Amino acid sequence: MKLAITSLGSLGLFGSIALAGSVAVDTSAPVASADGFAQARRPISNPTLFDLALPGTSVHPIFIHHGLPDQISAGGGKVNLGGDVEVYALQFEIALNERLSIVATKDGYIDMNYDDTLNDQSGFANLGAGLKYAFILDPVSQTALSGTLTLELPTGNSDVIQGEGEGAVNLILNGLKLIDDWQFAGSAGLQIPFSDEQSTMSFVSAHASYETCPWFIPLVELNWFHVLDAGDGTGNYPQYLGGALPAAIEFEGGDVFNLGAKNAGKNRDFVSAAVGFRSRITDCIHIGAAYEIPLTDEEDSLMDERITIDLVWNF
Repeated sequence: MKLAITSLGSLGLFGSIALAGSVAVDTSAPVASADGFAQARRPISNPTLFDLALPGTSVHPIFIHHGLPDQISAGGGKVNLGGDVEVYALQFEIALNERLSIVATKDGYIDMNYDDTLNDQSGFANLGAGLKYAFILDPVSQTALSGTLTLELPTGNSDVIQGEGEGAVNLILNGLKLIDDWQFAGSAGLQIPFSDEQSTMSFVSAHASYETCPWFIPLVELNWFHVLDAGDGTGNYPQYLGGALPAAIEFEGGDVFNLGAKNAGKNRDFVSAAVGFRSRITDCIHIGAAYEIPLTDEEDSLMDERITIDLVWNF
């Protein structure tokens, strides 16, 4: 494992906006306090797609230190890579009403540092934002179900594998169930691009955590990304192999990157697991950290390992 331990102390802030709603109670049902969801905690991994089903107003700074594999599958063989990617981002969520919120899920600054083959690059990520609507909010049974629709705009820099194509829409279903000190959460969704320069993908993410005390809430998460239709972004990202990167790579990028890899059908699935914890500093402020590794072949992905650190400030 080659992550720089000093990166654990870093926490970058860069921009994104999201808005969310407060709990709505059916007056025909037994009266319940919003405290039925007071212990709910946001997932940590897959942060641009995996969200808490509950509406609520929050600010969510994120820092990611992402280790790259020493070799990756490309051009029918293995190509040296290595290095790391650092992401500094800030999500927001602010309520429009009791059930509807505007969410800004993707933005920030990306710093890519390679060991071999490629030159170091840095620049801004695409911007992604949309709406979240809670279909079920039941503090009595501590159950929530919501749907999210976001648009990702190609506003980022191609230097950091952003800004190509015509954008994409993300359709996501989020679920939450609290049982005593346990929490179970999940999201499933589709990323559908508006052009064939990017790949069409599905994802499923799951979370389980147990509150031993407010200061230590251990968690485990799983993420599965599946390529439904490989893209054809040949000619994109001219800084990488003169635009030949999407034609050479034989997999897709997961949560942050959509490579538009023409041969992504050779390795359609990427699965990762994350372990970590949250701490409830106050009723409104939570911090978290998670360590993530691939469960599929790391050479068929852009992940060797990842550390994610975040803070959630609820209003």
